[in-house]
Amino acid sequence: MGFKPKQNSDLVNETLPNGQFLIIDEEGQRLGTFDRRQALEIARERDIDILVVSPENAKPMVAKLLDYSKHRYDQQKKLKEMKKNQQIVKLKEIKLSPTIDKHDFDTKLRNAQKFINGGDKLKVSLRFRGRMITHKDIGFEQVNKFVELLQGAVVESQPKLEGMQIIAIIAPAKKDERG
Repeated sequence: MGFKPKQNSDLVNETLPNGQFLIIDEEGQRLGTFDRRQALEIARERDIDILVVSPENAKPMVAKLLDYSKHRYDQQKKLKEMKKNQQIVKLKEIKLSPTIDKHDFDTKLRNAQKFINGGDKLKVSLRFRGRMITHKDIGFEQVNKFVELLQGAVVESQPKLEGMQIIAIIAPAKKDERG
C-alpha cells in the first residue's frame, strides 16, 4: 500500500508512437511532415525535446519542439493557480429548538451570519423532542424568523418537516460581478 506517483501520459521523445508527425519548431513555424525516426533526429540535432500536442488519432499527429521540463513546470504552475482561485463552499449547521430563548437565538443568528458572510452554505435544523412535534407551527415560526433575519442570504431549500426535525438550507447571495 505504498504511494504511487501519477504516471505521466505525455508522448515525449522516446515515447512517441510510430506514424507521421507534423513538426512545429520553437518559434511556431511548420517544418513539415516526418516519420518517427526523422522527428526524433530533428529533436536530437537541435538538442531539444519533442512533444505530441494533438490527440493520437489525428492524421498526421502534431508534434512540437520545446523544452519539456519548462513545459511541465508551466503546466504545474497553471494548475496551482487554478486551485488557489477555486472557492470551496462548506455546509455549516445551526441547530435550533422550538423552546429556544431570545439570547440563544441571537447568538446562533450572529454565528449563522458569520458563516453566510464567509461564503458558506448553512443548514438550519430544528429538532422536536417527545411530544413537541404536536406544535409544528411553533417550529416553522422559529425557522422562518431565523431565515428572515439573515442578511445577504438566499433560501435554497424551504423549511420542511423530515421526521422529528425541520430543515432549511440557506446559501449566500451571489455577489454582482461588477463589484
